[in-house]
Amino acid sequence: MKVFYRPFSCIVVLLLFFMSSTTYAGSASNGETSKEGDPVDTKEEIDAYIRHHLQDSHDFVFYTDGKTNTHYGFPLPVILWDGGLQVFMSSKFHHGETVAEVNGNYYKLYHSKIYKLDGPDDELVIDEAGHPTNPRPLDFSITKSVLGMLLAGLLMVLAFSALARGYKKGPIPTGFARVLEPLVIYVRDEIARPNIGEKKYRKYMGFLLTVFFFIWILNLLGMTPLGFNVTGNIAVTVALAVFTFFIVQFSGNKEYWKHIFWMPGVPVPMKIILMPIEILGMLTKPFSLLIRLFANMTAGHFVVMSLIALMILLKAQFGAVGSTGISLVLTLFITLIELLVAFLQAFIFTMLSALFIGMAVAEHDHH
Repeated sequence: MKVFYRPFSCIVVLLLFFMSSTTYAGSASNGETSKEGDPVDTKEEIDAYIRHHLQDSHDFVFYTDGKTNTHYGFPLPVILWDGGLQVFMSSKFHHGETVAEVNGNYYKLYHSKIYKLDGPDDELVIDEAGHPTNPRPLDFSITKSVLGMLLAGLLMVLAFSALARGYKKGPIPTGFARVLEPLVIYVRDEIARPNIGEKKYRKYMGFLLTVFFFIWILNLLGMTPLGFNVTGNIAVTVALAVFTFFIVQFSGNKEYWKHIFWMPGVPVPMKIILMPIEILGMLTKPFSLLIRLFANMTAGHFVVMSLIALMILLKAQFGAVGSTGISLVLTLFITLIELLVAFLQAFIFTMLSALFIGMAVAEHDHH
C-alpha cells in the first residue's frame, strides 16, 4: 500500500496546484464579492472563495476561466417540492446569475440554496444579518455531495462484488480482491471483535464495513481536484451518526437500559442523580461522532486550499516562482498528512461505533 500512496499523493498535489492556478482566477458566483472577470487575489476574496468551495453545489464545475467568466462542467438535476414536484436542470440558474422559471414559479440560487421569488424581475430580500427572507421550497436535488455519495456507493458495490467473486474461486482471493481482503480482516479483527465481542460481532460487520469504506472513499475523493467535500457536510455526518445511534439503541439489552435508568449497585439517591447524566451521555455519543468527522475534514480542506492560496498572497514578497514553490512544498506536506487523516477518521468513526454497540450488547456480571 505504501508503494501505491506515494505516487498517488504526488499526483493529487500536482493536480491541486494546477487547478488552483486556474480556478482561483475565476470570478466568484452565487453572490461573491469579486467582479466579473476580476482575479481572486485579496485575502477577503480568497476566504470567500474557499468558503464557497467547501459548500455543496447544484452543479459540477471542473474549471472556471477567469478572463471570460466561463464555467466548464455539467449541470445536476434540481428536484423541488413547491405545491407539487418541480424538476429541472441547474443550468437554468447559470451559476446563480439568473432567475429560473419552472411551471410559472421563479427560483433564485444564492450561496448554494434555492429561494422562491414572486416574479422574474424580483430580487432576494436580505435581512440585517445578510440572510435572505424569501421562502425556500423543499430541496431534494442531486447536488455535488449527493453525486459524491452515489459515486462512493458505486465504487463500493464494484469493489465488494470483485471480492465476492474472488472468494468464489477459492479460499484465497485473486486480483483486486487481494487489496480489499486485508482491510476487511483489519476491520473484523481490530475493530469489531475487540469492541463487540466474539459471539456478537458478526451481526454488525455489514454496518461497520459499510461505514468504514464509505467514509474512507469519500475522504479520498475529497483529496482529488474534483472538489468533493462530502464528509465536510454536517448533514452527511449527522446522518451517519444517527444510523449508529439507532443501531445502538435497538441493540441494547436489558443490562444496557438498566445502567442508564437505574444504575445497579449504587444507593437510590445516586441512581436518581446518575439517571439524567446517563441519558445525556447517550445523546452526546452520536454528537461527538458527527462533530469529530465534520470538523476534521472541513479543517483539512480549508488548510490545503489556504496553503495553495499562498502563491497569490505571497507573490509580491517572493515573486511568482518563490511563492509557488513555498505553496507547493507546504501543500505537499499537508496533503500527505491529509491522506493519513482520511484513513484515521474512517477508523475512528468505525471504532467508536463498534465501541458504542459493544457497550449496548455487553453482558454484565453483578456480585
